[in-house]
Amino acid sequence: MAEAIIVDSVTKSFTLANHKTMKKFVVNAAKRRPLSRTFTALDDISFKLEQGDSIGVMGLNGSGKSTLLKLISGVMSPDEGQVLTRGRIAGLIEVGAGFHPELSGRENIYLNGAILGMSEREIDAKFDAIVEFAEMRRFLNSEVRHYSSGMFMRLAFSVAVHTECEIFLIDEVLAVGDQPFKRKCMKRIMELKDEGRTMVFVSHSPKQVMRVCNRGLVLEQGRMTFEGTAEDAVRKLGYELADEDDDES
Repeated sequence: MAEAIIVDSVTKSFTLANHKTMKKFVVNAAKRRPLSRTFTALDDISFKLEQGDSIGVMGLNGSGKSTLLKLISGVMSPDEGQVLTRGRIAGLIEVGAGFHPELSGRENIYLNGAILGMSEREIDAKFDAIVEFAEMRRFLNSEVRHYSSGMFMRLAFSVAVHTECEIFLIDEVLAVGDQPFKRKCMKRIMELKDEGRTMVFVSHSPKQVMRVCNRGLVLEQGRMTFEGTAEDAVRKLGYELADEDDDES
């Protein structure tokens, strides 16, 4: 089977300021202290994912999970190494990042669909399904700046999961919303998996990872410390994550 994603010796660093205020900047400059420091978010990461595979990326906050997804999506470029992908990508990373607050929900469906690579004809064909999934028909003509965070997430998620993409990058999208909608989202994710879509799934929930993914990857402070089955990845993390409550199933 062909490979859908290749992450080869990838490293990504960021430059962080050592000051939060102008006063601190002046003090650091006067005392000749470093005005910035380098933070390595990912350090020499390598793995491959075949078409139809799903991998759960786990680790504590700040371990590099979201940075990895942004590199795979093409939002960022690695400082070293390379990321290769085959097929169209839907990145549920910052859900609704392409939404315009001054436009209505209806207009944003077309805008976000286009950003995700859908033609106007494709969006027309799936419009009713998107609206029905989001359960927001009565709010379609309202500007999204008036939406609650839950409403915003519903519509953005619905657009993303109705795209005809081969690769889905999913970053904690089930962290927002009520329980019935979370279950609905998980059901849709499982349908995409059964359709043979390739998935990179970031979650703090071991139950979700083991349900969605056949493989698991663990990041610790930017380094990959484990790659194997999803079950073994959860064991690698131990009770810190395995004991978390999870009722999205």
